[in-house]
Amino acid sequence: MNNQPGLLAKLQRRVRMWWSGIISNWRLVRLTRQVAGHARPSSELQPVAFFDTSSRLTDMSLNAAFTLLTACGVQIAGVPVVYFGCRAGLSRCVLGTNRDDHTKPPPCKECISQSKYLFSHTPVVWFDYTQNDGLANALSGLSVEKLYSFEYSISLDSQSNTDILLPLGQLVLPSLRWALRRHHLHDNESTRSIYREYILSAANLAQKFIRFLESIDPSVVVIFNGIMFPEATAKWIADYLGVHVVTHEVGFQPFSGFFTNGQATAYSIHIPDEFELSIEQNTRLNDYLEKRFQGEFTMAGIRFWPEMSGLDESFLQRADEFKQVVPVFTNVVYDTSQVHANVVFPHMFVWLDLILEIIRNNPDTLFVIRAHPDEMRPGTKKQSRQSVQAWVEKKDVTELPNVVFVDSQEYLSSYELIQRSKFVMVYNSSIGLEAALMGSMVLCGGKARYTQYPIVEFPATPEEYRAKAELYLSMKSEINAPPEYTRNARRFLYYQIYKVSLPFGKFLENIPRPGYVRLKPFYWQKLSPEYSQSNRIFVDGILHDMPFVINEA
Repeated sequence: MNNQPGLLAKLQRRVRMWWSGIISNWRLVRLTRQVAGHARPSSELQPVAFFDTSSRLTDMSLNAAFTLLTACGVQIAGVPVVYFGCRAGLSRCVLGTNRDDHTKPPPCKECISQSKYLFSHTPVVWFDYTQNDGLANALSGLSVEKLYSFEYSISLDSQSNTDILLPLGQLVLPSLRWALRRHHLHDNESTRSIYREYILSAANLAQKFIRFLESIDPSVVVIFNGIMFPEATAKWIADYLGVHVVTHEVGFQPFSGFFTNGQATAYSIHIPDEFELSIEQNTRLNDYLEKRFQGEFTMAGIRFWPEMSGLDESFLQRADEFKQVVPVFTNVVYDTSQVHANVVFPHMFVWLDLILEIIRNNPDTLFVIRAHPDEMRPGTKKQSRQSVQAWVEKKDVTELPNVVFVDSQEYLSSYELIQRSKFVMVYNSSIGLEAALMGSMVLCGGKARYTQYPIVEFPATPEEYRAKAELYLSMKSEINAPPEYTRNARRFLYYQIYKVSLPFGKFLENIPRPGYVRLKPFYWQKLSPEYSQSNRIFVDGILHDMPFVINEA
């Protein structure tokens, strides 16, 4: 009897999910049918190709929704659209990888079924999987280290004998780290098997994608993320062939997308030198920050902070025993941002090892090491398998009297911690930008999206990082960040939230599955660039090389 309430809740959740899926797919088919029936693509224009296999399996993720909505907007604007769709074309895919059983194939049947809803009434070129025995034999027996540097030659076109050398080992490596939730890969059969299958799948996709580009001759290829190995492979080939590529990721507002001609996960943002926040814009940003500092925000549909607690009395008493407090904010080591972050240090744990040496050299300073809230996200399969918590235990960090470790599921207010700090050390977390907004001096170990502007200190070498940290620790007076750092931080954050995050909220709503969405009921005309500001910006960006930036009235 005691299990009945739990079983009933699970049953009710499954029913809600099932019904939500029925509604979602019905709305998908209705929209694509309406767009196909009313759009009049010009045969004189080159088509726009869309490719996204890694943002979802079943249901519709935010990035899958951005692909759909922008493709519809392009069609309504009179430009032909062609999807490049996966029909069991990967022997292993990123989301379909079972890290506990490498022999388990991905759920292709369910994924293809969802793809047919997303691509219904729109031209699609499907690719399937062709086993390459020669490549499989070449990969057999290679260690993980050998696979890192593996390259493979494929035919560039069907009319000549020209070949290109694909760096497949490097192209699939970020996906492998993401799928296995770790930076350091074990050289065991499970890891090697997944690595080989990713390489085989990338090579198969590369050959099919070259034929696809050759057959449709697109003006632009719109690709999700550009880091996951199917999209990374497609982007590498398109770049090599000189085809214009636009990548996208989730933006920094709910239901918003970020589009760029560069690498979306780097969030490269160009801010004009003359841009200054108006009174209204400053008020708007202040209102956002007030909620942010209380933990009221989401990213990709996920709320990281169900609650936020202040610094308790026991912490304050301990802090008073030391000369100063320095927080250390880490990141998720397998996150796609790490591809761009690891410039000064090979990876975040090398940075942490340096921090540990600095901690031991400064016993009069209390260091608070904070694990990223997404590192062990509860209720998901995204828990890190190479965590800061494990590093802390392995290095006996908490045995040091001048260290406090805050685990990822401890909802301590980082902002109160920053207010009490001498300065702040981060790898490449967003908290570095927020600390700069609060006027703190920030010492950044990894390249972050905000290090492209004078906002934080970003030393060029580990030696310079150590020297800068020791200098700040030795200073008796307060450390005040230059006024332009705070100014640039506010300009950058405003641009990030309100200028380059294109809103699609009037078309999307959440479903019971966190991070996934479905279409709202709306008329197809609302996606026209005439009525949709986001689609107007997107169409102008891909057709007329305009910036993907909201022009505020």
